[in-house]
Amino acid sequence: MLQVCHERMKMNWAFVEQGGRMGRKHSLWVRGLVALGALLVSACAGYSGSDLKPGVSTLPEVVASMGEPAMVWKNPDGSEQLAYPRGPAGTQTYMAYLGPDGKLQRIENVLNTANFARIQTGMSKDQVLRILGPSGSQWTQFYPRSNQLAWSWLFCNSWNVQEFFDVMFDGTSGLVRSTGQHPNLAGRDGIQPACGH
Repeated sequence: MLQVCHERMKMNWAFVEQGGRMGRKHSLWVRGLVALGALLVSACAGYSGSDLKPGVSTLPEVVASMGEPAMVWKNPDGSEQLAYPRGPAGTQTYMAYLGPDGKLQRIENVLNTANFARIQTGMSKDQVLRILGPSGSQWTQFYPRSNQLAWSWLFCNSWNVQEFFDVMFDGTSGLVRSTGQHPNLAGRDGIQPACGH
C-alpha cells in the first residue's frame, strides 16, 4: 500500500513540477496536500499494530510500528505493558503486552464496556490507568466544590457513535468514587459524531 501511495505521490509531484494547468498559488497548495497525505499515510501505517505478530515481534518492533508508548509498566516477572492512546479525537487506546522474553503476547483495544465494568469504587488511579490507559488531558478536570477529579475517555459505543466514559476520583485519597457515561455532543448541531473506524 505504501508503495502505491509513494508512486501516486511521485506522479502528483511530477504534475506539479511541470506546472500542470494550475498557477503557482495552486501548485503550492497541491504540494502541501501531497506532503500532508504522505505524512498521514506514514503516521497511520502501524496505528493498531496490525502488522505485528504475537510470539514473534519484539519491543523494538512494537515501538517502530506503533510509536513511543504514552505509558509503560514493567512487571516483577520482566513482562511489560505499553499504553497507546489514539486521542485526542481518537476513540481507541491500545495496550501492547510483552512477555518476560521480550516478545509481543497480544494487543488489545481497551476502551470497551467489558473493561469499563472492571473499574470499581475504591480503585487507585494506577489501577485505572493499567486497565484503560491515560485519558485525554482536555477531558481531565478537578471540581473543587465536590473535591473530585474527573477523567474521561472518548470511545465508540455499540451503536457506533461517540460517547465518554467518566471516572470520578476523590480529590484527597485519589481513589475511584464513581463511574458513568455521557454522549459526546460535539458533532454537527449537537448530535453525537459517528465513529469513523
